[in-house]
Amino acid sequence: MLEWSATRLSQAIHAREVAPSEVMAAWLAQVQALNGAVNAIVSLRDPDDLMAEARALDDVAPQGWLHGIPFPVKDLVATRGLRTTWGSPVWQDHVPAKDDLVAARLRASGAVIAAKTNVPEWGQGSHSFNPVFGVTRNPYDLARSAGGSSGGASAALAARMAWVADGSDMMGSLRNPAAFCNVYGFRPTWGLVPQDAEGDTYLSTLSTEGPMARTVEDLARLLMVLAGENPEVPFPRATPELRLDRDVRGLRIGWLADWGGAYPMESGILDLCEAALRQLEDMGAVVEHLAPPFPAEKLWHSWATLRAMLNAGGKRALAEDPAKRALTKPETIWEIEQGMGLSAQAVYEASVIRSRWHAHAARLFERYDAVVLPSAQVWPFPAEWRWPEEIAGRQMDTYHRWMEVVIPASLIGLPALSVPVGFGPQGLPMGMQVIGRSGGDMGVLAIGQAWHRATEWPQRRPPLVPAPVSR
Repeated sequence: MLEWSATRLSQAIHAREVAPSEVMAAWLAQVQALNGAVNAIVSLRDPDDLMAEARALDDVAPQGWLHGIPFPVKDLVATRGLRTTWGSPVWQDHVPAKDDLVAARLRASGAVIAAKTNVPEWGQGSHSFNPVFGVTRNPYDLARSAGGSSGGASAALAARMAWVADGSDMMGSLRNPAAFCNVYGFRPTWGLVPQDAEGDTYLSTLSTEGPMARTVEDLARLLMVLAGENPEVPFPRATPELRLDRDVRGLRIGWLADWGGAYPMESGILDLCEAALRQLEDMGAVVEHLAPPFPAEKLWHSWATLRAMLNAGGKRALAEDPAKRALTKPETIWEIEQGMGLSAQAVYEASVIRSRWHAHAARLFERYDAVVLPSAQVWPFPAEWRWPEEIAGRQMDTYHRWMEVVIPASLIGLPALSVPVGFGPQGLPMGMQVIGRSGGDMGVLAIGQAWHRATEWPQRRPPLVPAPVSR
C-alpha cells in the first residue's frame, strides 16, 4: 500500500479491499522506521488514538476521496487540536482551536489529520530547519537538504510517509522541494485555492496553497479538494474541470533556460532539463529556445519590494517585541526591517513592474502553450547550511536570491508544475517548472500527466526505502 498512488489507495478503501485501520497501521510502521533519519513528520499524534480513529472508520461509508487516509499537514497550516508552530519557538506550544481552510477541506474529504510536516521557521528560506524540530533531510541523500518551505511534505512523499501532501508556495516553496525530492509540486493559478479570511486579503496575492504528490493524477485530485470559492475573500476563481488526458503532440513550449544568463546555475542542471525537453520533443511537442522576455532585475526588484512590504505588515510584532525578536531568526527580522523602510511610492512602482510583466506574459502565452525553467538553481545542498551563499562563482546578496528562478511565475500568480527530470552525477534529484497562462491549470497538469506516464521518475525509490512486499 505504501507504494500505491493515493488514487489507487482511495479506490481500494472505497471498494473495501483494504480498511482504514490497515492503512493507518502501515503508515505508522513506516513513520517509525524512517522518520528518525529524515525528520519530515513532526507533532505526530498518539498512535493509539490514531489507530482508534482509523478503526472507527472501517465500517463507515466513505464520505470523500481521502476517506481513511493518514494525512500529515504542513506546519504552516493551523490544525484544530494539533500543535501548530510555524517552526517558531514563539509558537512551539500552540494548539489551535480551529482549522485553517486547507485543514478543514482535508477533513471534509475524509482525511485523518495525523501529524504535521516540517518547515523552515515562518516558512522563510527554501531549507526546512527550525529551532523547534531541527532539520529535515533529503531521503535520496540524508546529508542534503529536502528544500522548503514544503520540505517536510516533499521528504514525506519521497520516503513513502505520505500518499499526497499539502504545500504552500510564495517563493518556490512547492517547486524547489519537489525538485529536490523527486516528486511533483504544483503552484496553482493564484486564487484557485483561496486564502483564509484573516489579515489582509487584497494586497497579499503572492502566496498560495497547492498540492504535492508522486503522480500527477493524485496532484490533480488533491487540487480538487483544496480548490473552491471562499466567499469571505476577494478575487474568486472557478474550479476547472478535471481533464488530464490530452495529447502533447503539437504543443509549443518555450525554453527559458537561465534567462539569458541572469540566473546562475550549478553545473548539470540545464543539461538535465534540456534532456527532458528532448524527450518532450520525442513525444511530439515543439520546443523553442526563448530570449528573456522581461528584465530579470526588474522582476527581482518588484518581488523583493512587495515581499518585504507584506512581511513587515504581517510580522512587524516579531521585530518590535524584544522577547519575540530574540526568538526569531535573523532572515525574518531582515525581511521585516526591509519592509518597514519602504515608502508608498516604492511599493507603487514595484506594483507597476508587476503589472507590466503580467501584460508581457499574456502576450507570450498567445504564442506558447507553456514555458519552462529549471525548478532550482542548485542541487540539494548540505543539510547543515542555512542557505547557498554562491552559485557558480556568483555571490548571493540575500538569503533567498539563490531561488530567483521561481520569481517569474510567482510574481504574477501563474500556474507552475515542478516535474522530476531525473538525477545528476551524485544521484541527486532535480526538476523543471512547466508554467502556463493564468487560469491554464489543467493544461499544465495535462503536460505533467503525459510526462509522468512516459517517465514515472518518482517510482525510483530513495535508498532508505525498502522494496515493497506484495500482499
